[in-house]
Formats: sequence, structure tokens, C-alpha cells
Amino acid sequence: MIQTKSKPDIVFMGTPDFAAGILLWLIRERYPVKGVVTVPDKPAGRGQSLRPSEVKKTAVAHGIPVLQPEKFRDGSFLESLTRWNAPLFVVVAFRMLPRQVWQIPTCGCFNLHASLLPMYRGAAPINHAIINGEKETGLTTFLIDDHMDTGGILLQERIPILESDDAGSLHDRMMIAGGPLVGRTIDGLWSGNLKAFPQESVVTENLKTAPKITKETCRIDWNRKPEQIVNLIRGLSPYPCAFSTLENGDSTTNMKIYKALAEHTRHFYAPGSILSDWKKVFKVACREGFVHILEIQTPGKKRLPIEAFLAGFRENGPVSFL
Repeated sequence: MIQTKSKPDIVFMGTPDFAAGILLWLIRERYPVKGVVTVPDKPAGRGQSLRPSEVKKTAVAHGIPVLQPEKFRDGSFLESLTRWNAPLFVVVAFRMLPRQVWQIPTCGCFNLHASLLPMYRGAAPINHAIINGEKETGLTTFLIDDHMDTGGILLQERIPILESDDAGSLHDRMMIAGGPLVGRTIDGLWSGNLKAFPQESVVTENLKTAPKITKETCRIDWNRKPEQIVNLIRGLSPYPCAFSTLENGDSTTNMKIYKALAEHTRHFYAPGSILSDWKKVFKVACREGFVHILEIQTPGKKRLPIEAFLAGFRENGPVSFL
């Protein structure tokens, strides 16, 4: 079939700022976005006022129609989606779609995922790649099917994880690279020159996954090695952030830790013990070494470099992390 237009009409589906960045790239590159599908506005903040997703904000700012279904199988939603008559659906950081949705477009419905599939299937691939100490990750576009992140691969791009990266900086670099990859995928599917190939088969015990981040994921275990703890901190910074409970005399406070360095050395301190000059050095004992805390936050206060934190810190008795 010969396509008469250089770029097809598309429907874009997504929610967070990562997806909004890809949508903005498509708009700037003049891909005709017929409409956007995102989550319903949600209450947030102290006043619990309804807030739109980042994708909705981007769509509204550019005059693009928006659908916000509560249920994907709702008849009126499916009718509205079909009426847009777009031959391609692009999905980025969104919920799983039922067959009734992903079978609508004639040229395919594909997803951009922030890992080199089949590794790191799931909701938080950027975080888990850093947490696990990976030196490389990547982006994958793949055709959506009935399961989570298992469809045929269209294109992949490798991206190094730098020693200086945290989840925030890697997120931003991957978002910048994601737009052109999505563009090449759209062009390839529209021209008919791009075909999907099955994902590599990996035995279950070797398959690394990326489940949703929970509060328990974020709690630091000082019985682990320095590099493992630092990777956890990097992989959760700046959001939702790793934390540990600081015991200061009779009081305890959950402290967020944004940045740290590993020191590997033998010692005889109990895990969680704090060694500090109370000016510049604030390090925590762990298995086979120490973790030097560089940026920290007390609840309700600003994120601070460790020197500023120590300048205002007062000991009320023995100090340690639990």
C-alpha cells in the first residue's frame, strides 16, 4: 500500500513528564497528533485540587483534543478513539491497554520503553537499572500485545549509564533520545519498511525486572555493601528518594538521602553507625565500608549539602541510622 502522506495521523497515550517530553518532540517535528489519551485529573496538594497529567498540560497548550477515560473498555471512549481515525497509536509511560484499544489502528500500536527489552520489563526501568549497578541501558520501541512489555521489538538504542548519573539525569537523557527513536519508528511503520522481531528468550532466573517502586524499596539497609547502597540512592534520586531513620538521642526522623559516595574498607563499626567531624564529613558504617552522605533532607526542610546540614545539626545523645 502506497501512503500518500509523509507523516501519518497519530494518537498519543501517556501520563508523566517523560511522556510529555516525547509528545512535545513530536509536536515540534510536525507529526500530526490527532488526539491524546491520558489519566483523569487527580487531587493533589494540601487543597486536594484536581491536577492534570503532564501529558494533558502539553496537549492543552498546543490545542490537541484530550480523552481521559476511567475505563478503557467504555463504549463512548472506544467510539471517540475510533472517530479520530488515526492509523498509528504511540504509547509512552502509560497503563496496559486492552486488545479493544491496541487493535484499532491499522498500522500498529507501539510503546516506547526505557530499557533494552526483554530486560527491565515493568513500571520503573530507569530506577532499577541504576539500583542494580548497570553500566548500560537503552530504549526500545515495540508492538503492544496482551502482556506487559512482551511484544515484538521494532527499534532499540543503547545508552550508557554514567558514574555521575542518578535517576533524574538518566531520565532526562533518555527522554531526549526517545523522541527521535519514536519518530524513526513512526516513519518505518508508515513506510512499511520496519518489521517487528520477537524478544530474546531469557530464562526466568536471569530476567531482570523493574517493578513499581514502593516505600520499602526506598529504605536503606546498612547491612549491604557501600556500592549497593550508593546505587540505591542514585537510582531513587531525586524522586522518590532513598531514606533512612536517624536516631538522635530519644528522637527518630526519616531522612531523605539524595547523594552519596562509597568507601570500601575494613572496620569494626556496627551497620548504621555514624562517624563525623560535624563540619564536612558525615559517613555511615555498612558492610565492608562506609557511605559518605553528600546531600540530605530533613522532613519539611530543603535538600542541603552535608556541610549546611551539619552546620545546623544538634546532637541530643547517641546518633546513628537504624
